[in-house]
Amino acid sequence: MPKLTILIPVYNEEKTITALIDKVMDVLLPAEFTKQIIAVNDGSKDGSGKILDSYLESYRKRPDDFKNRNQLIIHHKQVNEGKGAAIHTGIELADSDYFIIQDSDLELDPDEICLLFQPVLKGSADVVYGSRFTGGKSHRVMNYWHSGGNRFLTGFSNMFTNLNLTDMETCYKLFRTSIIKKLDLREKRFGFEPEITAKISKVKGIKIYEVGISYYGRTRDDGKKIGWKDAIRTMWCIVKYNLFSLKYYKEERR
Repeated sequence: MPKLTILIPVYNEEKTITALIDKVMDVLLPAEFTKQIIAVNDGSKDGSGKILDSYLESYRKRPDDFKNRNQLIIHHKQVNEGKGAAIHTGIELADSDYFIIQDSDLELDPDEICLLFQPVLKGSADVVYGSRFTGGKSHRVMNYWHSGGNRFLTGFSNMFTNLNLTDMETCYKLFRTSIIKKLDLREKRFGFEPEITAKISKVKGIKIYEVGISYYGRTRDDGKKIGWKDAIRTMWCIVKYNLFSLKYYKEERR
């Protein structure tokens, strides 16, 4: 029976984490699929960790849900190591055929995970990106420089990878788990996005697709954590992992 791992990196998201996990638990997958849900609390300083502990305790008291029974695994870190580090932990724990990343801030709607599955079910895709800048889904109108910066970084990445993505920085990335587990991933913070894009672009014969998704963006006042320093780091990672990184697979480490 095929399985999807939904990874939720969590850092100081006490206002949204309960609603987000409720929505993830209710995600409807194709009938033959089961879910594995991994929430990684990456050193939160607010009440996120306690909320996750409480959720896990209440979840364990629920009756089994036959073949679509959700599995909730919570992994705690003592200090904040970054989103990329949380993703590394999720990849190691994943026991599934497919793997997707779901931010805990409700900017993306878990109900749309099924949209990313469509190219997979047709046998067309190994990796699917959810684009916030294409398709007819609803989008919150945001600051020009924020969206313009995302488009610039995507274009800059495309120049090196020779891909025609419209949203390299998107959280929603669906992978065959067997592919992502083999990659030698190093970035522990927001550099994960350009690094993973650079490295999957080098996988021979890989089929990469993109589908339009909705976007309910937050501002910095709402708790958004990405700033201009992350943009500079992203540009460096694009250059580094496309031009100077010659090792892409874990077995190539020395």
